[in-house]
Amino acid sequence: METKGKISVLYVDDEINNLNSFKAAFRRDFNILIATSGREGLELLKHNIVHVIITDQRMPEMTGVDFLIEVLKEYTDPVRILLTGYTDISAVIDAVNKGHIYYYLNKPWDEQQLRIIIKNAYEIFHLREENKELIEKLLDVNGQLEFLLRQNLLS
Repeated sequence: METKGKISVLYVDDEINNLNSFKAAFRRDFNILIATSGREGLELLKHNIVHVIITDQRMPEMTGVDFLIEVLKEYTDPVRILLTGYTDISAVIDAVNKGHIYYYLNKPWDEQQLRIIIKNAYEIFHLREENKELIEKLLDVNGQLEFLLRQNLLS
């Protein structure tokens, strides 16, 4: 489960060395979950709160974009980042249009840049959550006002 106070990041990549490097670089700052496939990533999402998802594009069985499309079917809240070692413009277009990514990043990543991108992605996640809460409160207050107005009209 989520480590209290830390941003939870799921990184999906079929290359074990990339997963290990990512975890070593960021485990002090973030709660890191790693998966070697899209299927494994989806399974982790069932049991963990995840704020930011980073996925490699080129993986066997399921591309990063395909994984993000599957994620969106059940988990719309995590902010999504596509990471790839290849420049494939159609993958970028698909990632933006179908995977609704926040950021597209080339491998190898720059550790400082990626740390900032993750923190910015979490800020978006947090603002969306606050927005949902404010909308719920607004709807509740609106309902109360409508009730009071009906009471005054009946009196």
